[in-house]
Amino acid sequence: MYLENQTEMEMSPASAQGHQGRSFGDLRLLQGISERRDAQKPAGCVIHAEGFVPVRPDDGFSVVNILRGKSTSANLTEKSPLLRFSQDDGVCVSPAGMTYMTLHDPGFVGGEEPWHDGSLDLERRYRLGSEVTSLSASRSGSSEKSDPLDGLNLSRRFTSSVKCCFRVSKIATMFTIVVLCSLFFSMYPDRDNPTRLLAVSPADSFSVNLTDFRDNALLKLQVGGPFARGKVDLQDQDYILVQVEQTEQAGQRRRRTQQVIHNWTIPLHGERSDQILVTKTFEMLSSDPIVITFQAFLPDNEVVPLSMTHQSLYVTVETQVAIAGVILTGVYVLIIFEIVHRTLAAMLGSLAALAALAIIGDRPSLVTVVEWIDYETLALLFGMMVLVAIFSETGFFDYCAVKAYQLSRGKVWPMIFILCLIAAILSAFLDNVTTMMLFTPVTIRLCEVLNLDPRHVLIAEVIFTNIGGAATAVGDPPNVIIVSNQDLRKEGIDFASFTGYMFLGIFLVLLTSFPFLRLLYWNKKLYNKESIEIVELKHEILVWRQTAQRINPASREETAVKCLLMQKVLNLESLLRKMMKTFHSQISQEDKNWEQNIQELQKKHRITDTVLLVKCVSVLAVVIFMFFLNSFVPSIHLELGWIAILGSLWLLVLADIQDFEIILHRVEWATLLFFAGLFVLMEALAQLQLIDYVGEQTALLIKAVPEDQRLAVAIILVMWVSALASSLIDNIPFTATMIPVLINLSQDADVNLPVKPLIYALAMGACLGGNGTLIGASANVVCAGIAEQHGYGFSFIEFFRVSCVKAAFSHITTRGRLIWSHRS
Repeated sequence: MYLENQTEMEMSPASAQGHQGRSFGDLRLLQGISERRDAQKPAGCVIHAEGFVPVRPDDGFSVVNILRGKSTSANLTEKSPLLRFSQDDGVCVSPAGMTYMTLHDPGFVGGEEPWHDGSLDLERRYRLGSEVTSLSASRSGSSEKSDPLDGLNLSRRFTSSVKCCFRVSKIATMFTIVVLCSLFFSMYPDRDNPTRLLAVSPADSFSVNLTDFRDNALLKLQVGGPFARGKVDLQDQDYILVQVEQTEQAGQRRRRTQQVIHNWTIPLHGERSDQILVTKTFEMLSSDPIVITFQAFLPDNEVVPLSMTHQSLYVTVETQVAIAGVILTGVYVLIIFEIVHRTLAAMLGSLAALAALAIIGDRPSLVTVVEWIDYETLALLFGMMVLVAIFSETGFFDYCAVKAYQLSRGKVWPMIFILCLIAAILSAFLDNVTTMMLFTPVTIRLCEVLNLDPRHVLIAEVIFTNIGGAATAVGDPPNVIIVSNQDLRKEGIDFASFTGYMFLGIFLVLLTSFPFLRLLYWNKKLYNKESIEIVELKHEILVWRQTAQRINPASREETAVKCLLMQKVLNLESLLRKMMKTFHSQISQEDKNWEQNIQELQKKHRITDTVLLVKCVSVLAVVIFMFFLNSFVPSIHLELGWIAILGSLWLLVLADIQDFEIILHRVEWATLLFFAGLFVLMEALAQLQLIDYVGEQTALLIKAVPEDQRLAVAIILVMWVSALASSLIDNIPFTATMIPVLINLSQDADVNLPVKPLIYALAMGACLGGNGTLIGASANVVCAGIAEQHGYGFSFIEFFRVSCVKAAFSHITTRGRLIWSHRS
């Protein structure tokens, strides 16, 4: 028998009679065997009663208290065996190491405490322990006989050995990879190429000679200046011409002199204001000196200031992309199969990417790696975590949970739809991360009150949050990047037009998402716990199974008993399946006692600190108002991260927090470290040319399509590539990379495509693609981290089973909307 965590032994009269009938009716054969075995009990057994609590108030006969529900001398769990058999005949050993002999008092009757018919269940368990002890008396004398079910124990030991070997192999393999990456990273120095400042004009050019160059290397050249984004007509535009020249003299490798010249044209911005960094890689012939010449083509004798850095790379672009793909695949394997925590997976992927950069000759310095981290996002996350941690002390989340249950009138699915709709509306005007930080604690508390499984509800909420965030220009970071681009504003894509177009498409997605979500959750088990009858039946099956496995059949009677017990287990499991099927069919029915439950919940879950609630609501209202104001008033020089940090400081002062450790304990440090590691990983993969390669290949595929079908294919291709890439890598750098690619594509005379549908397809794919995987969007990671802190964490696979189907359905819907609106 096994000990449950809950020590409640209450049963309804009908349930108690049913269990008594099933248990004692099938043990009549065991009683006869027990009577014959009573004489074989070893002498000298000691009844140990120290530390046991009496079951009944009178002291007439208290030896039945030998089996105690909870021991203070051992740390027991639900998997801890209540009794185990030693090699000595008839002796039972407890987990604490004490030796006991089970006794049975047929005349025992429970006291007047609120046990109801639980005494019958207690007597049944004592008798079962006595019978099992008696049956084990002949175990030592029958060790040479074969057991038909010994294969079960052997299979368990084999499974345990396999798991142990897998764990050791996993640790050894990962440690070896980490050591190798650390060695490779330490073998190569940081790139020491300081920025060189120069100035060019139509009259004066600038030349640089590079002599320290290796064979079979690539020249990575980065130039900074007032450049224009995208592709422009050079006949009407000022530009800078960069010429890279190398001459290889005749020798053993070549019979005659060979010269290679690369020309790179960079258009200048008309206002000469923004400083833009552009990078290009050139293939060189040998280690001979290289001459780089800068020349300006301007209508007047204007001087243009520039900056330049160069780097020697020892691996081709295709090889770099392959290495980046392997690293990204390895990170996803670690996260999908939960080999390690996702935070550690991101850190290991960052180390591998940095080691790859060091091998190809482009190792960044520590300062550069730290600059890759987006501290504005981390500041926003930290500030909102502190605000929510203090907010939770007021009891406001419990109060909101009760109100949501009252609004849904006891119906589960209307309540879920209300929560998802509110989350989608808020995320359209707030950042998705902020929305989930406010909604996740409310949802978890509501599900705990209603005995629901919070994981399914949270997954649905975060999916609708990502959908709602795509509706406006401030709801998702990729949208902010799009509307902030000056070149796209010239094309007519501003805040109002972008929001108007995206809102109609996302509204259509929301209308179709609610019935589709209900279809996805049709056979899902939303309730977190089963009824008391199912719990008791599961425990009874466990008791019978463990009892049967402990019998070593040394005689015909014992074999018959073991077969009888195993048949009993099969019958009970069949009954359990029927009960579970009936229980699942009732999950969407209305709670008939919801009005009575509301009254009880309102008495139990109230606002605990009204003064603190007023302070929290005031500060949070100011923070949210500043979020809106920051998007429309450019004179406010505060980013979202600064607003969240300042708001958390205001609330810490107003709330007069004395125990600061409690607040810091509720901060999701693992989530913050995951984002920091993810930022480094994504930037390292960008340095390995992965994102640029995806954009270039997308443009080549679009050009290969016939002209009459090019627009429809371009919309589909951009949307699905954006969705797939955003579900695998961060959508922020991908969006920033794809915008100039699509602008160049629209301005290419051979392609002749409008830029608006391509940009809208990019926004739809990048925002809705965050629902593809658990790490596809920041809101997903934040929600999973908060849920894990509350004990309801969901895995990558659990999220992927629902989100991937929903993301595909959303993209099919928006694809039809885009193609129909731009069909002419």
